[in-house]
Amino acid sequence: MSGAHGHDVTDGAGDPPLELEHQVLKSLLGAWALAACSPEETAAMEEHLGDCGPCADEARRLREAVGLLHPAETLDLDPGLRTRVLESCLQQRPPRIPVPQWATPYEAEAARLDALLQDIGDAEWHAPVRLRWFGGTGPTSRRTTVAGVIAHLLSVDGLVAVALGLDDPLGSATAKTGTPQERTEAYWRASYFPPTRSVRMPWREQSHSLVRTVSFTGQGSRKLSVPYGGFELPLRDAMLDRAFECWVHAEDIANAVDYPYEPPAPRHLSRMIDLAARMLPAALAARRQALRGSSGRTRHLAAVGRPGRCLRLEIEGQGGGEWLIPLDSPPLPASLQPVKPRGAVGSAEHEVAHVALDGVEFCRLAAGHVPPEEAAAGQLGDREAIRDVLFAVASLSRM
Repeated sequence: MSGAHGHDVTDGAGDPPLELEHQVLKSLLGAWALAACSPEETAAMEEHLGDCGPCADEARRLREAVGLLHPAETLDLDPGLRTRVLESCLQQRPPRIPVPQWATPYEAEAARLDALLQDIGDAEWHAPVRLRWFGGTGPTSRRTTVAGVIAHLLSVDGLVAVALGLDDPLGSATAKTGTPQERTEAYWRASYFPPTRSVRMPWREQSHSLVRTVSFTGQGSRKLSVPYGGFELPLRDAMLDRAFECWVHAEDIANAVDYPYEPPAPRHLSRMIDLAARMLPAALAARRQALRGSSGRTRHLAAVGRPGRCLRLEIEGQGGGEWLIPLDSPPLPASLQPVKPRGAVGSAEHEVAHVALDGVEFCRLAAGHVPPEEAAAGQLGDREAIRDVLFAVASLSRM
């Protein structure tokens, strides 16, 4: 085979070590510390470290840093350490199969949750947790445990797994519908005993399989969609939805075991907010239809693709930005994907209200963890439109 940097090597036992320049070896220090070098590069590096004091010192420092990444360590470490080490290494050696950017929020949130689970004791897996969401007319909840929350994530992430052709974690268990709640209830019913910490490994292996599969399929998976029972999401948005749920439920667990937990990285938070903003027109139409009946008349209804009244949603802080939310989209058939632009079009000329919310507050409202009436929002303009939008944001939540 052909070795790195154009040197030809063979598998013979008597092959001499690679002869690499100092600068090349220095650039490989990060990969060597992570044990990511080829055998030939490793041999050349070890020989070099015996003769070069500065590189030996740097190698020792990097190995110590990598040692801090082992899962047995506490979560009280600098949360940016792993990212800094890996980014430094990948600048020198990009991954052969990179994770698509649209899947990185899920990868990051699953890794953060897994680190939290690694750090809690056996008894804490049975700590009570209350899953909360907004049930259309008001808050609702379901009591479970830390282990039950991971079983919930395993069950719902299974929707993506099935869409990708992977095994369904429900196995022979059946759900009345494919909704997240029904799948979770089916998994809980099929368990002989309440879930324990043993559920961590199936969830962890499934999350790794999801990331690995979308990384290998790449552009080939763009046309896939994931059914959620009453609607579908494109695979890209489904992965983002699962990242959001992973963060929300990680916070539920952290609160239950009295552990500090930070929001997602701003670039990931921004994508989660954008997904919710794109789903709002359909959520508004569904809410209006539920309140007034399918045959009810709506005086402001706008035609598909035409500008109508809109609300300016301003998100402050991390992941911030502005979105024009159409208020008068016609109801969409349940089979249509709610994030596709099939309704009215937002136009600044037709703006009737303005709402400002902190990014994390907005996400907690979308998770059903903050009642719409209590959302800390700056408001200006049409009060009815503002109320409709805040309630529609809350209606995005589910078990």
